[in-house]
Amino acid sequence: MRLIVRSVLFNALFYLNTLVLMILALPTLVLPRRAILAVVHVWAWTNRWLLRVVCGIRVELRGLERVPSGPLLVAAKHQSVWETFALVPLFADPAFILKRELMWLPFFGWYAGKAAMIPVDRGARSQALAAISARARIELARNRQIVIFPEGTRRQPHAAPNYKYGVAHLYAESGVACLPVALNSGLFWPRRSIRRYPGTIVAEFLEPIAPGLGKEAFLARLQEAIETATSRLIAEGERQLAAEGYLAKREKEKP
Repeated sequence: MRLIVRSVLFNALFYLNTLVLMILALPTLVLPRRAILAVVHVWAWTNRWLLRVVCGIRVELRGLERVPSGPLLVAAKHQSVWETFALVPLFADPAFILKRELMWLPFFGWYAGKAAMIPVDRGARSQALAAISARARIELARNRQIVIFPEGTRRQPHAAPNYKYGVAHLYAESGVACLPVALNSGLFWPRRSIRRYPGTIVAEFLEPIAPGLGKEAFLARLQEAIETATSRLIAEGERQLAAEGYLAKREKEKP
């Protein structure tokens, strides 16, 4: 019962925090792009604070020393909402690749456009790949970091990997290094659930993959690196949940 109360309280505060910051951020629509990125940083840090204080969820970041400076392709595992905001302050000037429909949302779409995020029309296939590559080259030339979730959508912990070809195409076309990111956020912030389980979300920045590999070789290496590290982080997280008596409850939420 205590878990449900804390989870409901966090969810209410999360959306209230989001709404308030969206309203306060309206002036940034006529200011330089860096202004909205500063607001997003505030959103990320306040959400992390709420997770820790309300839900008992802490964050550990490993391998930050591996993050190169300058233009970069970042390929991150996607298990929850957490990484959509928590990764933002960790890069100098990130540009997330997101589905086009999000750009149509009031407030969120306005700010995503102002922040020069990269929308993708997932129904356009080859045309979408060409459009993303062209836009990515522009943003990389501005010394930005392109953040992509290679599986395209959130995946449950232990779900079979489903990496899309788009990340390999972007890697080949961009000519920059790719930084793989593994994490276990889905254990503590499950998709399609109101529950937020106490523990430590770990995001691990792995060894960058230098440019120059063929698409197939790159995709195989990327998947192996992320999935191997993610499995290890999930095992760590499950030991925490088991020690606190939450693992059995978490298992019941699996579809």
